[in-house]
Amino acid sequence: MQPAPIWSAAKANAWYAKHKWINGANFTPSTAINQLEMWQADTFDPKTIDRELGYAEGIGFNAMRVFLHSMAWQQDPKGFNNRVNQYLTIADKHHIQTIFVFLDDCWNAESKIGKQPEPKTGIHNSGWLQDPGNRIKNAGELPLLQKYVTNVLITFKHDKRILLWDLYNEPGNSNKGNASLDLLSKIFSWAKTVNPDQPVSSGMWDWNLEKLNKFQLTHSDVITYHDYEEPENHQRVVQILKATGRPVICTEYMARLRGSTFENTMPMLKKENIGAINWGLVSGKTNTIYAWDTPMPNGDEPKLWFHDVFRKDGTPYKQEETNLIKQLNNK
Repeated sequence: MQPAPIWSAAKANAWYAKHKWINGANFTPSTAINQLEMWQADTFDPKTIDRELGYAEGIGFNAMRVFLHSMAWQQDPKGFNNRVNQYLTIADKHHIQTIFVFLDDCWNAESKIGKQPEPKTGIHNSGWLQDPGNRIKNAGELPLLQKYVTNVLITFKHDKRILLWDLYNEPGNSNKGNASLDLLSKIFSWAKTVNPDQPVSSGMWDWNLEKLNKFQLTHSDVITYHDYEEPENHQRVVQILKATGRPVICTEYMARLRGSTFENTMPMLKKENIGAINWGLVSGKTNTIYAWDTPMPNGDEPKLWFHDVFRKDGTPYKQEETNLIKQLNNK
């Protein structure tokens, strides 16, 4: 079968027009350190997922970006798809659509099925996993990845609870650079061969990676990107990306220590009709209240959280932030 063509801008804009302003967070339940702990049968935690998506619903969030992992699928394809379906049922109950992420070049290159490590005290995302990471060097890994992506897409290609497929998170990260272009082009081909009802995309994140950016920009049905800068710089990026004539969704922003906050960025994104998905919902095992490059070996709570909106008990880190988010969502 031939891969389907990229959506026309008209089709992409008609799709976008059917949705209320898209806003929400990247979501890992507070009880999971990484994608495997979230999705493996032993540690899949629907009770926490339900509770924490309730916090999101309470402030008007209507979308979550959620990372999958190929090794959880390879271990147990049927059970994995059942758990994805269970997750979607919970999210849908809270009026939340999901952006699923397949591959990822960020953080730890080695993954192991089974019990996941405990968080390293005070270290941001200490247990987060690349996918496929170093396994890409193994003979037979590519056909396994193709099976995983194809099977999940075929299973959920008509599912209205899924907003978007984010095929590859930050390709080229971890000093991979253009070496990730081959896998990026392959996953777009696999996805377009299935041709799901939902749009497919991969978010630009580093303007120095010209080859990767060009591929992402010219092959994504809707444009997605990451930006942790202050709003003046962020707005310039928005204006350039809007020139494509396609819908634009920011799938990562909000790092308080970098000057990217709800207060200064979210209203701008709403005004520009750009989807706004911040990093982190509930403070938990991912340790994303700590900054990327500022570990706190004593494990104290930082004065200024880097990411995340809520504590585990559902109280907001900053009431002014959740008040603003509710206001922007007419809640």
